[in-house]
Amino acid sequence: MGKVTVIDHPLIQHKLTMIRDKNTGSKAFRELVKEISMLMGYEVTRNLPLEDIEIETPVCKTKSKTLSGRKLGIVPILRAGIGMVDGILELIPAAKVGHVGLYRDPETLEPVEYYVKMPTDVSERELIVVDPMLATGGSAKAAIKFIKDRGATNIKLVCLVACPEGIEAVQDMHPDVDIYVASVDEKLDEHAYIIPGLGDAGDRLFGTK
Repeated sequence: MGKVTVIDHPLIQHKLTMIRDKNTGSKAFRELVKEISMLMGYEVTRNLPLEDIEIETPVCKTKSKTLSGRKLGIVPILRAGIGMVDGILELIPAAKVGHVGLYRDPETLEPVEYYVKMPTDVSERELIVVDPMLATGGSAKAAIKFIKDRGATNIKLVCLVACPEGIEAVQDMHPDVDIYVASVDEKLDEHAYIIPGLGDAGDRLFGTK
């Protein structure tokens, strides 16, 4: 079973409080989501492999650590996931970016992909799937499946706010995927909104209703 990591760094929790506030406007919301995503990126990439190389400092030659060259990718779930990409790219600018777009069929209620674009070498990359909210888990489960269908085998899911129902749903379908969140909230309400949550992340990012 994949692990669930709650990243409770004080800076993350402080900024999370700010984006929960209904009075935070779209500009500040976008900036804060980017900042939280960057801070979460430190924990998400904690176990990247290192190797020794020899360099020369102004004083002498020495062996020092460098990333071993593992290929990384960031995959936002459209549309709200876009808000998390730039923060992680600040840390790993060489990462490739894929995209997953899906909608729920109004009759079957099943997720349907309308856009999936992955790096050509997706099977060789560690992918970080990002979406601000993990509510029912339906979108995340489907997105991860669509990515796996294209050859990906090493996937992490990163969300700002989750609820127990969404975490359980993803773990049941994708027990090989580790989940990273800034908060596990109380529950879903009757409209499938996370309580206390932060509202509709996409609308708040882009100023739509």
